[in-house]
Amino acid sequence: MALPPFLRALEGYDSTFAQEIEKIASLSFQENSLDERTRTLIALALDTVLGASEGVASLASQARRLGISDQEIADTLRLAYFTSGCSVLKTSFAAFDKKE
Repeated sequence: MALPPFLRALEGYDSTFAQEIEKIASLSFQENSLDERTRTLIALALDTVLGASEGVASLASQARRLGISDQEIADTLRLAYFTSGCSVLKTSFAAFDKKE
């Protein structure tokens, strides 16, 4: 797998590091126990939680090319929101005294 577009500038600054990142990307997205659809949806969810809008757009396009429906994408994004949102809610409880 080639470097994602948003990391290609790294080649100009540190080509050795860029090659290592490219190896990690290839390893992460290579055929394994997770099918390509699952790997793509997981990456989409993670980029969403991290606020990587370019990655979200790119992965959503890739998902559609794999035959993933807009409903499957929406369901993935709903899960991403729920898991990240629950963390925010749990942490926010620290603002209040614990009631026993």
